[in-house]
Amino acid sequence: MTLPALPEESFHRVLCVVAHPDDMEYGTSAAVARWTASGVEVGYLLLTRGEAGMPTPPEETARLRVAEQQAACAAVGVEHLTVLEHPDGVLVYGLDLRRDICREIRRFKPDVVLGTGFEFETPFGFEQADHRAAGLATLDAVRDASNRWVFPEQIDDESLEPHAVRWYIVPGVAGHGVTHGVDITGEPLRRGIASLAAHAAYLAALPGHPAPEDFIPQFTAMSGKAMGVEHAVLFRAHDLQAPPEFFTEPVSD
Repeated sequence: MTLPALPEESFHRVLCVVAHPDDMEYGTSAAVARWTASGVEVGYLLLTRGEAGMPTPPEETARLRVAEQQAACAAVGVEHLTVLEHPDGVLVYGLDLRRDICREIRRFKPDVVLGTGFEFETPFGFEQADHRAAGLATLDAVRDASNRWVFPEQIDDESLEPHAVRWYIVPGVAGHGVTHGVDITGEPLRRGIASLAAHAAYLAALPGHPAPEDFIPQFTAMSGKAMGVEHAVLFRAHDLQAPPEFFTEPVSD
């Protein structure tokens, strides 16, 4: 079965929540390039500065990686970048993390939140600990943001309001529960590759890392087959305002 396209015509504002600089750039940023080109406002929330990701001293690494992330955002039309200072490599799932993500959801007011998977195993091996913590905290913060009695100080002291997100989406791989895709053939793919290339110093510090222009098109071409297009990014998409499936399935006699 050919995967359908995400209902992008209903997207107005997308908030992407990830653990590190570069987490958006391994293909997903090409979908962001498509969205921003069509007028969708996209914001990135990075939970850490990625200071544990290179052999240079942490503060120097943090400054470098945030600067590279800013360049990566520019490549795909993202103007809203928020970088928190939770500790890289030992990100902890808990109320502090949920509170910070909830705050950004209430501030940015997205109709779509893009998170990361929180499973222990992925098609590429065991998931990194920070990614798991970020994914689970983001999922919970989406619900937190709509409840005025959760983190009420943000409402009382920071003049924020509860906000209900319509879509929660997570990037995925064909054959592993994905439900929709985004056609990134052409310019979105080119800009997505450029966004990963913007992390030049970080990639140079990873022994044997392939060039973005060599492996990103291979990966997106495999995903494209699931949509019947040349290149695609795939997602698990959840409409949080739709009734549960068991309420809509026909009842057999």
